[in-house]
Amino acid sequence: MTELTHSDLENRDLNDMDPSTGELELEDRASLRRVAGLSTELADVTEVEYRQLRLERVVLVGVWTEGSALQSEASLAELARLAETAGSEVLEGLVQRRIRPDPATYIGSGKVKELRDIVTATGADTVICDGELSPGQLRQLEEKVKVKVIDRTALILDIFAQHARSKEGKAQVELAQLQYLIPRLRGWGAALSRQAGGRAGGANGGVGLRGPGETKLETDRRRINKRVAKLRREIAAMDTIRETKRGRRVANEVPSVAIVGYTNAGKSSLLNALTGAGVLVEDALFATLDPTTRRAQTTDGRTYTLTDTVGFVRHLPHQLVDAFRSTLEEAAGADLLVHVVDGSDPTPEEQVNAVREVLAEITKRRTEPLPPELLVINKADAADEVSLARLRHQMAGSVQVSARTGTGITELAEVIAERLPRPEVVVEALIPYSRGELVSRAHADGEVLEEEHVETGTRLLVRARPDLAAALGEFQTDGSAL
Repeated sequence: MTELTHSDLENRDLNDMDPSTGELELEDRASLRRVAGLSTELADVTEVEYRQLRLERVVLVGVWTEGSALQSEASLAELARLAETAGSEVLEGLVQRRIRPDPATYIGSGKVKELRDIVTATGADTVICDGELSPGQLRQLEEKVKVKVIDRTALILDIFAQHARSKEGKAQVELAQLQYLIPRLRGWGAALSRQAGGRAGGANGGVGLRGPGETKLETDRRRINKRVAKLRREIAAMDTIRETKRGRRVANEVPSVAIVGYTNAGKSSLLNALTGAGVLVEDALFATLDPTTRRAQTTDGRTYTLTDTVGFVRHLPHQLVDAFRSTLEEAAGADLLVHVVDGSDPTPEEQVNAVREVLAEITKRRTEPLPPELLVINKADAADEVSLARLRHQMAGSVQVSARTGTGITELAEVIAERLPRPEVVVEALIPYSRGELVSRAHADGEVLEEEHVETGTRLLVRARPDLAAALGEFQTDGSAL
């Protein structure tokens, strides 16, 4: 039997270390990758909305209506990243310059023929449009290109459905998908041939189409509406639980910090760097959806919470904003917003504007203004010095960090500590040694400015909240109300 050396034991201990929650989720996600080369071309295009969305070989189509050519290309490149995150292979991309999208086919009849030729030549089985298609545009394009057509909204919803883990996240995604589906329900061939019933099946209805009845389309719509109502009730019940937890933090006056930003800007990596949370980190769009809250401490010992929220994107579907409104309002109720920006992105300013637009939409129903914002430029290690200098000039007061290497994290923690609200009452107290629990509470819940051990006890000068000040009031010394 071979003896294990001390080095072998150390290596085995390192290998046996429990992986973090994020590492386990990443392994689980990687094990479900789609297999390249599987065809999903439809034998009957009319079945498209009743099949599970599976993307393999796709062609991207965009309409350039405003902005520069660089912005149009960036939008299509982002669509490609979304498609790859959903598990597909991007074969080709087309951009059509128009004043406005074509109301019938989105890109116009001439471009549709070119698109059909590209789909045939490349063997693509899906076309993804960089915009939200109307039901008529969707039907026209599918009939002409003879493959499945989806829009940007359906693609993002598919990614959300893949990445949702918690019960609340899955309910919110399902609600958004059903809201998207309701106006796009339509009859498909023989399955809905008996469309006329009641008054609609009159003299011209024909045999078998007269009399009372409900079409399958109406039945589907009614069932979806019932499911939407049930999901709204479930999410409202979950909101009550979140409000209760938030109420406890407010009652204890624990400051809260919300991390917001564009998708894939590095919010989860920043949460891990500041708190060691171990949440999932992946170089993909919308890698994490479920909000994560962790406790952290400032350098002077004050406790606060850090919450990682869902990422934003340009033209975030309104169905998602509505479904995730309760979750996103968690950020609007924080004491400080840490707005993470990808410093290596070609257009970080547009990311900032997109995030602020979504935050403004979320808070339209709120009377309180948004909390103060701290801009954090992440991925400084991947950006060039010229871009970083430009961002420092444009985003005054921002902090540049690299969550991957740890550069600037200490400075960021100090800035967060400075921006957090401080207790307003300053108390000077002489606490007997027999009441050591009050000293511990002063360190945990307050800000100890001075501490001195004397013969009769511990003299503290503490910046405290009203409840802590009241507990220390019994031992206040003269001149303590500062």
